Amino acid sequence: MIDKLDAALRFNREALNLRAERQEVLAANIAHADTPNYKARDFDFSSRLSQAVEQGRQAQSFAMATTSSRHLAGEAKSMPDQDLLYRVPTQSSIDGNTVEMDVERINFADNALRYESNLTVLGAKIKTMLSAVQQ
Repeated sequence: MIDKLDAALRFNREALNLRAERQEVLAANIAHADTPNYKARDFDFSSRLSQAVEQGRQAQSFAMATTSSRHLAGEAKSMPDQDLLYRVPTQSSIDGNTVEMDVERINFADNALRYESNLTVLGAKIKTMLSAVQQ
């Protein structure tokens, strides 16, 4: 039963996770808009979503270094950098920065809107499942 619920919600769960990761990448691009030689990054959402649905998420985990035995053990998970692509600018800049604020703002707003719509669809799907179980 749980496997069927997981399979029914897997696509939306993976899409939300990837939208959140993409929002972080786009936010980093915007934050580095004035950094010389910074190269704007992004990833191919549709291919990453297909891969995540088929194979599951493959995040790298990093153990935090401790300098004392009394430190708490920690683990950080991050998206593999090899999946991040460099964005090709339409207009070059003198300082080597490839962040184009108009493009980044549009992508950021589009990604946020798609995240919200995915949440709405997921909420409707869960309500439909709950009403089916209650009747």
